[in-house]
Amino acid sequence: MEKQLTLAEIQDFKGKYPKQLWFLFLVEMWERFCFYGMRGVLTIFMADKMLGLSLSDKDANLKYGAIQAFVYAFTFIGGIFADKVLGFKKSLFFGAIVMIAGNLIIVASPQHFFYLGITLSIVGTGFFKPNISSMVGELYKEGDPRRDAGFGLFYSGINIGALLGGAVCVYLGTSPDYGWGYAFLSAAIVMIIGLVTFMFTKKTLGPIGDSPLLHLSPTKRTTKEIMVYAGSVISIPLIFIMIKNTDYTDYFMYTIGPLAILYFLFETLKEKDHKSRMKLIAAFIFILFSIIFWAFFEQSGGSLALFAKDNLHHNLLFFDINPNIVNNTSNSLFVIIFSPLLGLLWLAMEKKKIEPNTVVKFGIGFLFLALAFYTFYYTRFFADVQGLTSLNIFTLAYLVITFGELALSPIGLSIMTKLSPKRLGGMMMGMWFLASAYGQYAAGILGAGMSSPDDNATLMVKLQGYTEGYKQLAIYALIAGVVMILLSPLIRKLMQEVK
Repeated sequence: MEKQLTLAEIQDFKGKYPKQLWFLFLVEMWERFCFYGMRGVLTIFMADKMLGLSLSDKDANLKYGAIQAFVYAFTFIGGIFADKVLGFKKSLFFGAIVMIAGNLIIVASPQHFFYLGITLSIVGTGFFKPNISSMVGELYKEGDPRRDAGFGLFYSGINIGALLGGAVCVYLGTSPDYGWGYAFLSAAIVMIIGLVTFMFTKKTLGPIGDSPLLHLSPTKRTTKEIMVYAGSVISIPLIFIMIKNTDYTDYFMYTIGPLAILYFLFETLKEKDHKSRMKLIAAFIFILFSIIFWAFFEQSGGSLALFAKDNLHHNLLFFDINPNIVNNTSNSLFVIIFSPLLGLLWLAMEKKKIEPNTVVKFGIGFLFLALAFYTFYYTRFFADVQGLTSLNIFTLAYLVITFGELALSPIGLSIMTKLSPKRLGGMMMGMWFLASAYGQYAAGILGAGMSSPDDNATLMVKLQGYTEGYKQLAIYALIAGVVMILLSPLIRKLMQEVK
């Protein structure tokens, strides 16, 4: 029998990256293809009057926000179960199987089985999503300076998957030669590839991701695991009802957030080490600000998808292209191109002792976000009499928003692992994703508020409504960025030795 690798052997790797990072990179890449491919088609599928769900723009925005909110909220729950019962490996396997089943159910009949399939995808993603990031964090010893570079590489895997999924699913779904069923089928196929990759490489992870209940007898451990699986199945009809009626989503979001905060406070007060408690408070501040960031950033899957569908010309530089492919891929493409360059810039600034600290980088992310949404607003000045405007200016806004994301998001994943005690790693990663849930939920509400209540509104009326909304988001993002930068000395003190 082959001897299992120890954690010390894994963490004592030579070179810049551990080999296990590449395997996790591939698994996450295929899952991100599935996730971002689905995200890219959700709103335009729901608003499709011919082959989709025939929802109004307002209702499509609200449904999008509800679906995405449940994805991230269930990630918080999945993170806790992974921490306490299943372990990361079993949680990931279960999540992948449920996600694949959900996509295949939609393929059977997108119009009839969409809500059931998307409910299964929500449950599956909740068990899958927090685990890869947590396992990446465990590949490194405490204080290993290579950790940020590892998360940077991992983040590029996310964006390669998002780029491929965004292009392929939107192309297949909107193409008259294929249709929505093919978009959801492609998401299922790549998820199967990701699961197979994980099954063939998981032995290289050694004890990372094993069940936290190995000290129990196999019978007791199996009983607890079955209870988790049964609870997941029981939750399916509840989520199904809440997605179909977004009023129920409101009640859920008003409940899960306060409960999560109470649980966080309980675990924080239970933490005996004073420094660890201070770090958890710092992490919570990052989480609160991230809600605002994602509420604005995630307009890309909601209002910006509908804006791209209705109000943009199809000319990008010298090419004729579907604006929704641009909307769903340009951010990922820019991340892949500019992420290494920004990393080199930070290194050069560090050598000259002028690199901004983590908190200031977070604030800078908001300043870029403000500039990006002002650019989205500025597209109104390039519109023709029909209400169609420049795809070039729209794409420029995505270039700007990418720098905001690069200043904030990779740091967020890494900082959660740095500030969290090992016993709370999954919970804190779940809290990070729960913040995204509230961001998604707010994104749907904001997008619905920008939408014209009249289904027969002219394109010019839609253009004015959306762009005025983007101007307001630019102002709020600017305020949030300035506040974050002003608070940086206090937050740095709470972070203790963590950089």
